[in-house]
Formats: sequence, structure tokens, C-alpha cells
Amino acid sequence: MEHRIVVLGAGYTGAVTAGRLAKRLHREDVALTLVNPEPDFVERVRLHQLAAGQDLTPRPYAEMFAGTGVQLKLAKVTAVDVDRKTVTVTSAAAEDGAPGQEELAYDTLVYALGSGWDDGGVPGAAEHAHEVSGRAGALRLRDRLTALGAGRPVVVVGGGLTGLETATEIAEARPDLDVALVAHGALGDWLSPKGRAHLRKVVDGLGITVHERTTVQAVRADAVTTADGRTLASDATVWTAGFAVHDLARATALEVTDRGRIVVDPTMRSVSHPDVYAVGDAASAAGPGGRPLRMSCASGIPTAWQAADALAARLTGAEVPRIDIHYSRQCISLGRREGLIQSVTADDRAVDKALTGRAAALVKELICKGAAWSVAHPTVGMPSRRRRVVRHETAAGARARTAA
Repeated sequence: MEHRIVVLGAGYTGAVTAGRLAKRLHREDVALTLVNPEPDFVERVRLHQLAAGQDLTPRPYAEMFAGTGVQLKLAKVTAVDVDRKTVTVTSAAAEDGAPGQEELAYDTLVYALGSGWDDGGVPGAAEHAHEVSGRAGALRLRDRLTALGAGRPVVVVGGGLTGLETATEIAEARPDLDVALVAHGALGDWLSPKGRAHLRKVVDGLGITVHERTTVQAVRADAVTTADGRTLASDATVWTAGFAVHDLARATALEVTDRGRIVVDPTMRSVSHPDVYAVGDAASAAGPGGRPLRMSCASGIPTAWQAADALAARLTGAEVPRIDIHYSRQCISLGRREGLIQSVTADDRAVDKALTGRAAALVKELICKGAAWSVAHPTVGMPSRRRRVVRHETAAGARARTAA
């Protein structure tokens, strides 16, 4: 029988895992299914560009995985039962208008459902704020920004990488808008002195008002209120103050953290269920110095490599490899003409070295293109020889064969 591998989610990590497994394993030995609700790959690291009015290159999965043996199932994952080893999915509406529900059985599950925006329980955020963690949210924000006239206020909540990229992208694309950024700490306080200075220069040059050391207490349709009692007018509030994983894993018997991330060993295998692997934002994995890997593409793709290679090795009887997952830089786009490449230690702490300006923008663009290319060509550069899956006969099977 074929070994059934089901990969949930086709973002950067899920798509890379599926493609890498397809290259590692013989097609006759495995049934490899990739579950995703959309037919096209989403470049999540560019969604702030989409929101600001730019069009992104379509990347259909049907083309990406043509001839690889990966079977794409367009459906939404609604439940996971790790005891029965099944996944419940709901597909798009059928001809009669009703969505179809189906149960998929697996021998090995790869959980790559990623993360979405987290409103933090702030009153009004879920109802009134926009987000850029998914294509649908970015397109809604795009429509809202298009409808705004000159001089209208836009508030971006969150001073991390996503907040900085979103605020600068909007301000550059729409210099007629009054863009403000609300940061919980000081602007770029985790960066090196050179990085902070360049960030401040770009933000000031784009006319962005920065509210530092400020916490948003509530969001209304036309304003946000801060913990210190101020009211900031906002015709479009963009929430980038945190990300959260899907609740599906928390509802299973898998061991998860208090934030719902699946606890994994160094090979990305669940510590409680060895037939489940988790990659990307959905996984709680230790990086250099034992510090948890942060939610990012920089962390996610190496975890996908590790999971795919470890799973393939275990199935084929090969030695399980260990990939050194560490950081070297943080790449921040500040509009289309400016950027910041902050060098960091292996455990993600800034050092006194940074590339800035146009050169940094070009490097960031190359990195984004490279990430998308590696997903669209997940098997390029890997050895072409596939290994056969080793069949482990059960005790019952051995007895039946002997009796025969």
C-alpha cells in the first residue's frame, strides 16, 4: 500500500515541504496530498504591496506541481483527529450550491497552516481594523485605501516588521494620505544604531507620524483610542500588532504551547505524536541558544526542509539529517526605493552592521523573488534519485504470511 502523506496548508512552508517530499520519495510508494483553500500561491511577504495598489504575479499551484505527483485538494481544513489519523476538509460549493465535506486518512501528517492576524482582544479591532496577513484582507484594505480622498488619516498599529513595511508602502504609494504609525516601544528599538537612524530618516521623509511607546486601547470605525487617553482619527486602521496560529491544533490531542503552536523536536516531528510533523508558524521549535524560532519566512522555509528530509529519511531507512536553522539578517522593505538589511546573530539579535538605502531595497527584492522562486520550483537543485519507502511488516502480517 502507498504511504499516505497529507500536507495541510500551501504557503511557503507547506508548498516547499510537499515539493521536497515529491523529489525525495518514489511516486509508486507514496500518495502525497496538499490541501489548500486557494488555487494560487500567496506571497505573504508582499501583501503590503498588494494592499498599497500593486499587482502580484499569479503563481498557480497546478503549474507549480505539474508532473511531481503532488495531488492538490482545494478545500478548507475544518478538523484534525490525530487519534484516528484523519483530517476533515470542506471543499468549495458543488453544483447544487452546497459545500462538500470529506474525510482524508493519513499515515503521516504535515501541519503547515501558518498564522493569521491577532487582534489581541482589543475592543473594536476585529470589527473595524484591516489586516494584511492574507490575500483577502489585503484586497479589502486596498479597496478601502482607493476610496479615500486626499488628506484622509490612516493608522497602522504595530511597530514590528509588518507594521513598518505596511506604513512605508502606503505612505510612498499614497503621499496624499495622512499616515501614522503606532508603536508599543521606540521606533525600531531592536535595530542597531545605524538601522534605527536610517529607519527614522525614511519614515520622516515619507511624512509618517510616529506615536512611540503607545498602546491602542480600542478601535472605532473612524478612530483609535490610546491607553493615555488620546484619540487618533483614522479612516482606515491597519492592525499588524501580532499574529496567532489557527485554533485547530489546540482542539486536538497534540501537545501545544499556550499559544496553540505544536511542540516539535529538532526534526520538526511532534513530541506527542510521531506521525505528525509541524512546520513554519504552526510549530514551536527551538533555535540557537534554545530560543524559540520567530514566526517568519526566514524560519519557516528551513523548518520545511528539515521536516521533509527527516520524514523522507525515516520512510526510506536513511540517516535522519539535521539542518542548522539560524538567522543572519532581518530584511525590511521601506517602500519600493528604500530598504534596511539588519545583520543579526544566529539567535536573531542585532549587531552593529546594516545595509541601507537603494542597495538594501534591491537585496530585499531579490530575497523575496528567491523565496517565491524556490516555492514555485521546489525540486530544482536537488538530487534526481528518489529512494524507495522501506516496508515495515507488522507482527500480525508476519504471522499471516507464515501461516500461508
